[in-house]
Amino acid sequence: MKNKLDKLAKKYETLEFIKSDPIRIPHRYKNQKDIELSAFISSLFAFGKREMFLEKLDYLFSLCDSPEGLIYDFKKYNLDNFLYRFIKSKDLTELLRILNKLYFKDKSSLAELFYEKENRLKRVTDYFYSNCNCADSLGFCFMFAKPDNGGAMKRLNMFLRWMVRKGPVDFGIWDFIKKDELLIPLDTHVAKLSRDFGLLKRKQNDYKAVVELTNKLKEFDHDDPVKYDFALFGLGVDKNNKL
Repeated sequence: MKNKLDKLAKKYETLEFIKSDPIRIPHRYKNQKDIELSAFISSLFAFGKREMFLEKLDYLFSLCDSPEGLIYDFKKYNLDNFLYRFIKSKDLTELLRILNKLYFKDKSSLAELFYEKENRLKRVTDYFYSNCNCADSLGFCFMFAKPDNGGAMKRLNMFLRWMVRKGPVDFGIWDFIKKDELLIPLDTHVAKLSRDFGLLKRKQNDYKAVVELTNKLKEFDHDDPVKYDFALFGLGVDKNNKL
């Protein structure tokens, strides 16, 4: 199994992967702050049909010269008609407003928000909820699932993979988190194949399943278990898959 997963990871962790993945958005930028901001926003929208949320992200970032500029001057952009699934214009505006507060009022950053290891994801989501004016909005709640509810936290785990791992796809610009601290971004493709391969026994796609699968993948590569996200996700969406 290790040999199979290693070959699949090598097959899919290539520059070609970027073209149809939300990570293509932050790959447009060179400045670290722009990479972080565009990656964070893009990860929150990474659900549903990829062509649809990529179209929305392309539109959003076409409005501005830089992601930093988008959050700095978010009020000047006409987002009244923005809609993607549950996420409405008011939800997007709140996200940008809170990021504006984080960077320009609090003089902080996403890196500082994610810095401490203990309760990392809860601390991040707590920050956004505590600063939100529409915390009961379905769209905002969907963007920020709460770890206390036992969800898989797929999108924030994916964002961390982008920031921490270094390779042809991932940026590796955050060195304060070790690769072995990362958790697998569990989506339906990854979960299905993991069960097919006997890597995951738990039936629910929840946080416990994420921990179980990550620990299993550590048996194959203890220092970098999340590299197998490429193997499992890539195979799951590959229409030419012959396995």
